[in-house]
Amino acid sequence: MSANRPAAVVVLAAGEGTRMKSATPKVLHALCGRSLVGHVVAASRELDPEHLVVIVGHGRDQVQAHLAEVDPAIRTAVQHEQNGTGHAVRVGLEELAGQGAVLDGTVVVVCGDTPLLTAETLKQLGDTHAADKNAVTVLSAEVPDSTGYGRIVRDEASGAVTAIVEHKDASAEQRAIREINSGVFAFDAKLLVDALGKVRTDNSQGEEYLTDVLGIVREAGHRVGAAVAGDHREILGINNRVQLAEARRLLNERLLERAMLAGVTVVDPASTWVDVSVEFEPDAVVHPGTQLLGATRIGGGAEVGPQSRLTDTAVGAGAVVSFTVAEGARIGDGANVGPYAYLRPGTDLGPKAKAGTYVEMKNASIGEGTKVPHLSYVGDATIGEYTNIGAASIFVNYDGEAKHHTTVGSHCKTGSDNMFVAPVTIGDGAYTAAGSVITKDVPPGSLAVARGQQRNIEGWVARKRPGSAAAQAASAARQESEGEQ
Repeated sequence: MSANRPAAVVVLAAGEGTRMKSATPKVLHALCGRSLVGHVVAASRELDPEHLVVIVGHGRDQVQAHLAEVDPAIRTAVQHEQNGTGHAVRVGLEELAGQGAVLDGTVVVVCGDTPLLTAETLKQLGDTHAADKNAVTVLSAEVPDSTGYGRIVRDEASGAVTAIVEHKDASAEQRAIREINSGVFAFDAKLLVDALGKVRTDNSQGEEYLTDVLGIVREAGHRVGAAVAGDHREILGINNRVQLAEARRLLNERLLERAMLAGVTVVDPASTWVDVSVEFEPDAVVHPGTQLLGATRIGGGAEVGPQSRLTDTAVGAGAVVSFTVAEGARIGDGANVGPYAYLRPGTDLGPKAKAGTYVEMKNASIGEGTKVPHLSYVGDATIGEYTNIGAASIFVNYDGEAKHHTTVGSHCKTGSDNMFVAPVTIGDGAYTAAGSVITKDVPPGSLAVARGQQRNIEGWVARKRPGSAAAQAASAARQESEGEQ
């Protein structure tokens, strides 16, 4: 537990986000495997606050349902009318008070649309707030271009914040300031509650501004300070799809950099996309054009890509996966997948097994060393060890109403163009002939042949297709054969 554990974190997530031009509430738009508000909640949780409350408003039913899924312990408070940031925080504190919470210490206020904000920066904010004995501490950032932002004006002697001046109200000297307000604050809880009761609405928007609290506590003789974020990009808020894409790129770069510094080779970071929940072991290699999503894990020495998308998939050590789509699959150590394979949920590919070119698998357990090399569908099946499934084989698992299971034993050799009509079992060491439709169980060590006898009808082309190219070719071949005799 942190020595500067907050009494509460309040997440502001009530806005409509009209510039997103979307039926989805802004804070539910996703990047790198989490919603905007999900990223903020995850960072806030790392502070181990006594209470965490999210202020919801626009699309509140959707937002509340989402929050209940990602963090069941979270509390929400409804801001029925968006009357400003100060009003939103007051709604949140009233919700906590109504639940019997007595806040004593620090309240951190964050914005629900700042997905790049890290727990480390929030901890820095809390540490600065405690060390400087501030009533309010603003998270600020020094940006290359401060146009449009509120400027942080400091006392030169003490470093205390004396004002936050909006761009439109700033003097020429103030507009030269590069330190800006992020909209993230740490407050003394008791002073915050008192000051929120004094915030006025006599402004152009008729709203309660949270920033007015700074002036109120400063006039009461308390210190207002600032903590500067190490990377100004962390405070970027998302207001439209362009900014969403930029934040996604920045977060993706951060995740890939972390992976590379931990011993992962990413051949082309610009074309590689990962979610925050993806895990790597050292010496994994990720080739260009690859997406790793959800709870995917890449083992040591494994190679994934190029042009692959893996979702909730575990790739074992030393496995090779190329030009593949996989979802909810497990790929064993040293296995080989692709190119152009599709592993659907429930696929469990054993060590050193192979799912080759144009192979699709679903709900299938494939034993060690077993190969399904080409052009096949394996669904609802169990295949033992070191078996070879011939090309163009189909596991016929659906009878139009229900799915059925096929079992193929170990050390089997099945012919090309086989159909296994489930439910059916192929015993250990059995063989099946090419072109067979297997509808009955095959005992261990047997050869199953399930195809019609071949019958050649001599002269059929000449009689049925006289004068055709085929007839002429056949006639020429016949003459050539007779001439050789």
